[in-house]
Amino acid sequence: MGWKIIIAPSAQADVADIVRYVAQHNSDAAARLGYELITRAENLANFPEIGRIVPEFQQPNLREVICRSYRIIYRLRRDEQRIDIVRFWHAARGFPRIPGTI
Repeated sequence: MGWKIIIAPSAQADVADIVRYVAQHNSDAAARLGYELITRAENLANFPEIGRIVPEFQQPNLREVICRSYRIIYRLRRDEQRIDIVRFWHAARGFPRIPGTI
């Protein structure tokens, strides 16, 4: 059985912002992108350590996978077998702001 996936409020807001932005140009593409980002995040339940350690933070429990131009940043909670998706961050935005980190 896979790990539990929790999408943090910060990540929920990110997806909403991404979809809203893309929808200004193409609502169908926006819906597909939102679905793709969420699906990719949910797939981590079966392979929680597939992502690399986020280079800016160098914390073993803070990892990321790339989906198109987006970084899906997540925190592993091994003791609970839980993954907290903390951000969906566009690569062009530079340094990611992660709740709970310095």
